[in-house]
Amino acid sequence: MSTAGTWSAPGRVNLIGDHTDYNGGFALPFALPQRTTVTATRREDRTVVARSVGQEEPVEFEVPGSAGAVTGWGAYVAGVAWALAEAGIEVPGAELAIESDVPLGAGLSSSHSLECSVGLALTGLAGVDIDRTELARIVQRAENEYAGSPTGLLDQMAILHSREHHLSFFDARALTVEPVACDPGADGLELLVIDSNAPHELVDGAYAARRTACEAAAARLGVETLREVDDVDAALEALADDPETQRRARHVLTENQRVLDAVALVRAGRLPEIGTLLTQSHVSMRDDFENSVPTVDLIVEKAVEAGALGARMTGGGFGGSVIALVPAERRSAVERAVTTSALGAGYAGPSYLAVEPSPGAGRDV
Repeated sequence: MSTAGTWSAPGRVNLIGDHTDYNGGFALPFALPQRTTVTATRREDRTVVARSVGQEEPVEFEVPGSAGAVTGWGAYVAGVAWALAEAGIEVPGAELAIESDVPLGAGLSSSHSLECSVGLALTGLAGVDIDRTELARIVQRAENEYAGSPTGLLDQMAILHSREHHLSFFDARALTVEPVACDPGADGLELLVIDSNAPHELVDGAYAARRTACEAAAARLGVETLREVDDVDAALEALADDPETQRRARHVLTENQRVLDAVALVRAGRLPEIGTLLTQSHVSMRDDFENSVPTVDLIVEKAVEAGALGARMTGGGFGGSVIALVPAERRSAVERAVTTSALGAGYAGPSYLAVEPSPGAGRDV
């Protein structure tokens, strides 16, 4: 049991494989260098007081609390404390000092970064060495039942299990993460996150509607999740009378295969060749899953035109960021082309982060 300490958790970017996790499928995320840090001190009562850089007012609540009692950014803190208590963990009172350089509203999982770091801090103060996959489930419950967002487990698993210099091959059905060595610099490449500065919003019904459509498709096909589908062509034919549901299912089914193909290429030392898969993934999200927005579509198009080997929206969608695989010597040209086109179309100027696969969550001090 600790009376004080510092824990941190990274943001994540998903290289390929979005909206597959809650369908029992595959994804290939990795942890970002940007992190949320929580410095925690144990209190003798059951009160948690959380202060975050950039937020004027602290959040204060009693543990365990009840779902939905705290709103705003504090819901992510209170939700984790509540979910830990629901899991039978004796959550102590605590003073939490929070700071983060994970971009907000960019689809880089700033909320899960916060939740995972709070989860580690509170279990650390409680003296509980919790299994990382179990903590991921607890954080998911906080997100689903307390914060009200029906997210899957991809973000939490990537944040908690990632390794430096590795991608994280996530199997949502098996609930496993397999590290896949990845060194873009060795191929003269950079992984460039392009924040569209078109903020995404998941708790507005759009994400939930996509998930409901996938569940409806699985039910019609007589399977528990779309992961169970063996014959993609036959499945899509069976859904032909409902074009929208068919499109949603087609994205998930083809995306799973793209993830498997990407993993095989990276393992074979053929990282540059995944560029085509990234762009195909974006087209699938744009046309079949319909969770992209014009700003993001323009960024993908112009990045590829300017020399990126491939690019795609990353995260839940409806705004947020693009991940592009870019030859290092073309990075400046890509950034110029994207910014010029975005501003010329009347959009906000994008922001850029060159990132590399980084360590997952853990205790710092």
